[in-house]
Amino acid sequence: MHPLFGNQRYYALHQYYKKTFGTRVMKAVIDGGFTCPNKDGTLSTGGCLFCDGGSGYFTGSGSVAEQLLAERKRIQEKHPDSKLIAYFQANTNTYAPLSVLREKYEEALSQPDVIGISIGTRADCISDEILAYLAKLSERTWITVELGLQTIHEDTAERMNLCCKRSTIEACVKALKARGIRVCLHIINGLPFETENQMLETVRTAGAWQPDAVKIQMLHVIAGTALARMHQETSFPILSMEEYARLVVQQLEYLPPQTVCERLTGDGDGAKLITPDWTRRKLLVLNRISQLQKELHSFQGKQYSC
Repeated sequence: MHPLFGNQRYYALHQYYKKTFGTRVMKAVIDGGFTCPNKDGTLSTGGCLFCDGGSGYFTGSGSVAEQLLAERKRIQEKHPDSKLIAYFQANTNTYAPLSVLREKYEEALSQPDVIGISIGTRADCISDEILAYLAKLSERTWITVELGLQTIHEDTAERMNLCCKRSTIEACVKALKARGIRVCLHIINGLPFETENQMLETVRTAGAWQPDAVKIQMLHVIAGTALARMHQETSFPILSMEEYARLVVQQLEYLPPQTVCERLTGDGDGAKLITPDWTRRKLLVLNRISQLQKELHSFQGKQYSC
């Protein structure tokens, strides 16, 4: 087993934070007020089929500073000594003029206990000008750029209206890494009509790009989304918790040992979640993944070869 894993069989985020910062670190989610080219008509008006308000249902309101103040209070009530990563989560957080991005990011970094930023965005929304700025920013603070990959399969991407080519994402990963910027790839299991082999191939390919981190989660069918309508019309198969856990165990084997697993299951908007209901039991899912790894003598990187 790799020494980075601690007492687990994969490189968990808390282990990375402990190694990097030497203290407890939590993400403070904020809405920077951005939109998305897949929603404003630049690429599409419908957004990705699973999109529910740009994933901003965990965020608050107000200025960046006001949101971080509220998040700091919430987090430190439970973990008084925790430091914060300002997580620009909602919509596409590099989709604005550089002057606007600089103002938002700098406002976040100036708040008490904030030691870095994480930026959720699309690979087709990072211009050369923005890339140069992010490279400079990474020289003086901790920064992660989180790219929505979801799948490497173009037929699925088209079906889900992702409007971003695999080649564009791969090129963006290479450009960010070449400038020393930490990259996290977001992957979704259970996309409509994808096979297990296709889901494995997505992670195998992502692993070959050597991302600094990944987030893996199950597809959530949320009320009011285009995906909810699609599910009602077609009743595409939904992975069971056991199927999902076994799949993730296999996927982890194809990731480089040094790739941080920032998420192995996800949270949807519980009030609007249609299916799968088992995703509400996050700890149960994580425990089953760990249990299966032990039973199968599996660990992150077991099948990985660079």
